[in-house]
Amino acid sequence: MHIIPIASGKGGVGKSLVAANLAIALAQTGRKVVLVDLDLGGSNLHVIIGQMGSLKGIGTFMTDIDTSFEDIILKTNYENLLFIAGEAEVPGMANLKVTQKKKIITNLLKIDADYLILDLGAGTSLDIMDFFLMSGRGLIVTSPTLTANLNAYLFLKNISFRILNNCFPTKSPGGVFLEKMKKDGHSMQRIYIPKLIEQLDAIDPENCQKYKKTLDNLKPRLILNMMEEPKDAAKASKLRHSSREYLGLDMEHLGVIYRDDVQIKALNSRLPVVKYKPGSVLSQAIFRIADKLIEEEDLDDDVLFSVDLDNTYKEAELEAESDFESRMEYLNELLYTENISVSELIETVKSQQYDISQLKKENVLIKTKLAEAVKKGFVV
Repeated sequence: MHIIPIASGKGGVGKSLVAANLAIALAQTGRKVVLVDLDLGGSNLHVIIGQMGSLKGIGTFMTDIDTSFEDIILKTNYENLLFIAGEAEVPGMANLKVTQKKKIITNLLKIDADYLILDLGAGTSLDIMDFFLMSGRGLIVTSPTLTANLNAYLFLKNISFRILNNCFPTKSPGGVFLEKMKKDGHSMQRIYIPKLIEQLDAIDPENCQKYKKTLDNLKPRLILNMMEEPKDAAKASKLRHSSREYLGLDMEHLGVIYRDDVQIKALNSRLPVVKYKPGSVLSQAIFRIADKLIEEEDLDDDVLFSVDLDNTYKEAELEAESDFESRMEYLNELLYTENISVSELIETVKSQQYDISQLKKENVLIKTKLAEAVKKGFVV
């Protein structure tokens, strides 16, 4: 079974959209897919796939002793796709106890499927990170905005520290060293993990080897969503550079997806985009990502982890150019077939200009805060 946790540093970047549509795209190829809503504090994946009505989910499983795990694996309207709801309305699900989390993970690993797709909540809670680490090949969805990429980086940083905590027991030499660092918040902000590993290797080589081995089996994959133009693709390379430089962690680029208002129409129709409009640029990008996952199915781990990651970023930039051309051709077709009026097109452009203006303001604000942090010595 291929386990694909899907996470994001912040909300609103289209993580659930990717999870739902990717699950359906894989199911359409005949693979048995189980889609799980693990955004337990704000589960809404059932809306995206049109699974309405009263649903038994993880909340029921954790609170009702008469409900088995098999009882919450639900059929959907899509062949080969099963679904497990999250049930955000059940109190306490956003903050699981350790025993509850282990119970969920144990049962998920027993599922018989080709793909297990986990839609995780946004942020860096311990629950989210541990679900993400169920696989070394999890997906991180981000967008070209500065805040989204900053939060994606912080997610990766927290993942790195979660692995450190798991590999260095509290009473070990490395664990004691890390505890002292945690008490100094200033040092934690300026941390450079490759340098930290050198220090840990000197004082606790045995556990440091465990960390290195774990990191060798961790190659997250990036999806850049909500793109507006080809040059946005460069944002992924910047995120990768920061991750490699400061965390010692590299990422594969799995693909790009352009922003498309068709997703709003699809959501209002209670249909996933790949079903509502399979020929759209957005849907085609999802199918392309599904194809890449299928191509990897029979490859050994040694082959998967030796992929030329540089090529994946070059390929993503080419996809960004190609999809942008398709997008423009589609708009032209709409305009000249009178499916869209000139006034509607003008309103669309105005709306995009407003979005750009807001992003510029946001960018200036963050740069100002960063400059202040540098002056105070919090950022190097």
